[in-house]
Amino acid sequence: MADATTNTFPTTQRRARKRIKSSAVVMTLYLLFLLLPIYWLLNMSLKTNTEILNSFTLFPRDLTFANYATILTDPAWYMGYVNSLIYVTMNTVISLAVALPAAYAFSRYHFMGDKHLFFWLLTNRMAPPAVFALPFFQLYSSVGLFDTHIAVALAHCLFNVPLAVWILEGFMRGVPKEIDETAYLDGYGFGRFFVKIFMPLIASGIGVAAFFCFMFSWVELLLSRTLTTVDAKPIAAIMTRTQGASGIDWGVLAAAGILTIVPGALVIYFVRNYIAKGFALGRV
Repeated sequence: MADATTNTFPTTQRRARKRIKSSAVVMTLYLLFLLLPIYWLLNMSLKTNTEILNSFTLFPRDLTFANYATILTDPAWYMGYVNSLIYVTMNTVISLAVALPAAYAFSRYHFMGDKHLFFWLLTNRMAPPAVFALPFFQLYSSVGLFDTHIAVALAHCLFNVPLAVWILEGFMRGVPKEIDETAYLDGYGFGRFFVKIFMPLIASGIGVAAFFCFMFSWVELLLSRTLTTVDAKPIAAIMTRTQGASGIDWGVLAAAGILTIVPGALVIYFVRNYIAKGFALGRV
């Protein structure tokens, strides 16, 4: 029996090493597949239009940063990033301010039609933005909000608030109700209890909800393009209107794409710990 066990153990170790190596190869290929478009976009952003159109090169032959200089010095380009950051930040703040008390109500109280209301909120997130483009356009044009940052921020609340409520409600259900009762017995009012005690307990959920609100608002194109023309036009809309008399400026467009990825990457970096906890504990 001892000899059989001794012979089986090295075989098991070899199989485990093979599985690990196979998994590493698959993961490496998957990451290369994901990073290839980003690398190619970066490669194009460092080339001239002549090189992009006339030759196939894995690396820039004539390295140039003129495309980035164009974006960072031309108000028609860099104001697109400013506009996007303004309305995305506004949307994230508004969505969380609305979703936090709503999620608390769904997690702590039961009232008539609560499940139906919760499902209705989620159906707004499921609906395509094209359904709401025309009503928002007509409404904002009538009340004078067309081509403003708050118009886009409020329009994005239609699908970000339900998402934030759904995420936060899952985190809040994990907090025992006894904490609320103990705080009230200690003399805490609801506002003080919610800010001082309850919100720190669900900080991971708030970070996850803020991340998804930011990202969904940042990448959304249809509503932001329909509801803006000049003053609040986002970078995503500007990138779709780059064709001129001389054709498409591929190098500038690629540089704009790289710079568009940067804010999302920074947000992911700063909330990465919250996202990991969200996947482990919350409704993500």
